[in-house]
Amino acid sequence: MSTPRSATATDVVRNPRRALAIVVFVVFIDLLGFGVVIPILPFYVRSFGVSDVFIGLLAASYSLMQFGFAPFLGRLSDQRGRRPVIMLSLAGSTVAWTIFGLAAEFSSLFGVAAGVTVLFVSRMLAGAMGGNIAAAQAYVADITPEERRAEALGLVGASFALGFVFGPAIGGLFASDAVVAAAEGLFPAFVPATPFSLPSFAAALFSLTSLVFAALFLEEPARTRGTAPRTTLVSQFADALRDPNLRGLVVSFFLVSVAFSGIQVMFIPFAADIYGYQETQTAFLLTYIGVLGVFNQGVLVGRLSRRYRDSYIAVAGGTILLVALAAIPFSPELGALLPPLGGPEYLTPALVALLVALALLSVGNSLLNVALTTLVSKATSAETQGSAFGVTQGAGSLGRTVGPPAMAALYVFTYWSPFVAGALIILPILTILVGIARTGLASPPDVSRTEGPTDGVVGEPDGGDERSR
Repeated sequence: MSTPRSATATDVVRNPRRALAIVVFVVFIDLLGFGVVIPILPFYVRSFGVSDVFIGLLAASYSLMQFGFAPFLGRLSDQRGRRPVIMLSLAGSTVAWTIFGLAAEFSSLFGVAAGVTVLFVSRMLAGAMGGNIAAAQAYVADITPEERRAEALGLVGASFALGFVFGPAIGGLFASDAVVAAAEGLFPAFVPATPFSLPSFAAALFSLTSLVFAALFLEEPARTRGTAPRTTLVSQFADALRDPNLRGLVVSFFLVSVAFSGIQVMFIPFAADIYGYQETQTAFLLTYIGVLGVFNQGVLVGRLSRRYRDSYIAVAGGTILLVALAAIPFSPELGALLPPLGGPEYLTPALVALLVALALLSVGNSLLNVALTTLVSKATSAETQGSAFGVTQGAGSLGRTVGPPAMAALYVFTYWSPFVAGALIILPILTILVGIARTGLASPPDVSRTEGPTDGVVGEPDGGDERSR
């Protein structure tokens, strides 16, 4: 992964702060479109009269395609530039969401099998184009110095969280009866206006807006472009696993994704079965997590990264995440240990315990993910960062394919088991990260760094390092 390659100069970004703001905005708008479809996806699948199994298969098809294409798009961004890859993926997402909204029309014309096939084709295309995040992360790494990189990547993470905070609310609005009725009066007869098509078209519009914005304002960052020969997905992962810098980080991305994606899927059944919450209450809890994620990744991570090594932040994040995962299923019992609370009737001790556990979940996940991403950016040479981010994102996508069905099977066995299993999965990640914290990362062959641990510690010009004191 860190093998030097020949390179050619690229144009210099005139204003790195402006470029960072633009790429964060592009990611936010793109993820906003993704979030818009979340509330309607299960109901859309059920409208075809097929089994709920297809909901899981549809999600798996997205993650599998992202797994396959993220390394390819990351490598392509190393060779052809970040901006073209970001724009290509946004164009593909626009097409995918448009097709997704038309699946019911195909079902009416050609049968249920055709409609379901269109659903899968659109989700697979969206998954393939979802690899643009690797290019966006590499873009941020290109335009920010090492000592500010965790903070900048945290802003990208915050844009993710904001997309998931506002996206579902916007999706619910577009699926409302009033908006559907208004669209029926405005759209021509051949354009469907349903609670399923309108959010899909809205997602397509958001991706198109992001594409236009990138075309007008996003510059290609100053970096070197690799000219490595074409490689396969398997060879890219094999290279990453042979690289002592990347091996543990790739494994960590996979395991984190298995644990966290599985918990995301099973949290709503847990809240319904144990707390008796319906859709509205669980939506508020998800919004609560999203808002905390925005603060954690947009503010907290940046402040901590200016004082502590990235590997230390990763270890702290993993530890907090482990505690949170283990505490969530037992939050009613933990709440029973609290003294009686004043205030609204609904604010029970059990709910307070759950809110605290979810806050820890958000903090731990934010610290761990941003720190891991920053470590990847510092573990590879400048001209191979896109490939590295593509591989780690692909590993995450594979984890998101494995995690949900595995955790669902555990939940059927007993409700607390997926959460405890998620906590246990964090243990090998902590082992890897503690090793990195002790020994540091090896310097890539073509990157000049100070001697000693380099996992996020950037020396001053005179060799001093204020964060190691």
